[in-house]
Amino acid sequence: MRKIVYVLLVFMLLAACSNEEGSSQDNEAKGKDVKEKMESTNVPDSADEGSDESENVFPLTGIETDKKVNDRIVSVMVNNHDSARPQSGLSKADIVFEILAEGNITRLLAFYQSEMPKVVGPVRSAREYYFELANSYNALYVYHGAANVVNDMIEDRGIEHLDGSIYDNNGTLFKRESFREAPHNSYLQFAGVYDYASQKGYETTASYDPLPFLGEGEVRELPGDAANHVEIVYSNNPMQIVEFSYDENSETYTRYNDREQTVDLNSSDPIEVDNVFIIETEHEVIDDTGRRAIDLESGGNGYLIQKGQIQEVQWDNQDGRIIPVKDEVPVGFVPGKTWVNVVPTSPGIGQAVSISN
Repeated sequence: MRKIVYVLLVFMLLAACSNEEGSSQDNEAKGKDVKEKMESTNVPDSADEGSDESENVFPLTGIETDKKVNDRIVSVMVNNHDSARPQSGLSKADIVFEILAEGNITRLLAFYQSEMPKVVGPVRSAREYYFELANSYNALYVYHGAANVVNDMIEDRGIEHLDGSIYDNNGTLFKRESFREAPHNSYLQFAGVYDYASQKGYETTASYDPLPFLGEGEVRELPGDAANHVEIVYSNNPMQIVEFSYDENSETYTRYNDREQTVDLNSSDPIEVDNVFIIETEHEVIDDTGRRAIDLESGGNGYLIQKGQIQEVQWDNQDGRIIPVKDEVPVGFVPGKTWVNVVPTSPGIGQAVSISN
């Protein structure tokens, strides 16, 4: 009898221990689940950390912003005839490409994203190398009129564009101003660009990889020779001379055209840029009206001028974007605005460009 009782007691003790162990394991598991839930609630999501708006950078200027950077870049053909100066909206452009059109007169392709002017112009007609350049930056291409063959190219190649001749003087996208005569009086009303682009089925937002930019330390240690004044001679007769003068106070270059300071018509703000990038490339006249074909693919010699100094570089077309390089390695831009002057290989930058201290 005692043996039976003893066995029963042992059995009951073992059962109790087993229940306690199971309960302990259950409680441990529950505690682990609670801890994991608490940790998952309290730990910041890495995507949220990465989307900190203060880390947003405008891709064409390298300038940080607390705004969301997703506006599609808009490029505009700006008239640079002496009857079109001073122009409107150039002081807001992130990058301006200055390239010969017909004869010795340059035309400007201005890229906008970080700042949106109210008005840009006068706007002029399209050329193949301009619209291909705009397309390579995934920019909307805005112009006013073109030869039929050029319009056919734009349509056939799927260039996303707004043509002022279609919307001429409608007041909401293009307006003809009375203080100038045609063809120097068509002005883009910038606020209408994205609405009209949407009506054509174009995307008005986009993401972009930034151009190569220098950090603060690299800017302070820029190499190169002194370059306080830059002169680019496209023609002496008739005069077509572009100059950039360095201002040590603002640490930017102020632009001049035919010995007159380039200012914004509406605000009188001077055109000031942080980078002057001069490249030489092949130019070929292709018809009786003097239209050109210009090679913006093959690369070549260049000057990069920043913070009062000049470097001899090469230029390269990398994924459609014109980049300064040394030994095939990209050279960074100073964060800010850039003006790119394209000159013919004949006579070349050695003859067309002069630098003084």
